[in-house]
Amino acid sequence: QVHLVESGGGLVQAGGSLRLSCAASGRAIGTYSVAWFRQAPGKEREFVAGVSWGDSSTHYADSVKGRFIISRDNAKNTVNLQMNSLESEDTAAYHCAARRGTVVRFAAGYDYWGQGTQVTVSS
Repeated sequence: QVHLVESGGGLVQAGGSLRLSCAASGRAIGTYSVAWFRQAPGKEREFVAGVSWGDSSTHYADSVKGRFIISRDNAKNTVNLQMNSLESEDTAAYHCAARRGTVVRFAAGYDYWGQGTQVTVSS
């Protein structure tokens, strides 16, 4: 079993940047595909970005492509999400999740979840 803890959220002005981290314990994160999801109040949880195990290929939602970068650091057992050019629509609780196999874009496909970190973008 892998335990995930997110950090790095906060309040930022529109156009600014934040870097989220997902720290794993219990298992080597390199053997899992890891994704970031976000959920705003009253909305469904949505896929943001994912990085596959093995070849570390990356996947992005259209809404964040070109602004967000997901990366993994297997030596530190972490997966990071660099968020640039933030918009008010990016305001949400961000969760990292892990699964065996390839990245999928639906939340039910993930077995392990962190507790989330809040990102608030002021306009």
